Amino acid sequence: MKVTQFTDFSLRLLMYLAQEPDRLVTIGEVAEVYGISSQHLKKVAQSLSGAGLVKAVPGKKGGLRLACSPTQINLGQLIRRQENLTLLDCAACPLKTCKLTRLFDQGLSAFLDVFDGKTLADIV
Repeated sequence: MKVTQFTDFSLRLLMYLAQEPDRLVTIGEVAEVYGISSQHLKKVAQSLSGAGLVKAVPGKKGGLRLACSPTQINLGQLIRRQENLTLLDCAACPLKTCKLTRLFDQGLSAFLDVFDGKTLADIV
């Protein structure tokens, strides 16, 4: 399974903010550090803000910070929020006894189980 760039950037932004707990961080700073588009990162920050994970402080001296402790940000929940987790579209499968969907669901469940047991604090 490959996560989307959106999820990748979400994780990287959260990791960066977790390492800078005592100050506000700008989108431009994070974009420069990771060499990614500030416009794309802005969309990521808006999504994380909407999820209650990032606090955006407006103004000239504003920026971003974590809205909660890194120990409270579960990575499995984050991935579920950011990703389309449909691995296989079997709507048109003509086989009545096809077990492929169930197998993919089991694989996805095993993948998510690893991340369900981890928080942001575990990766910073």
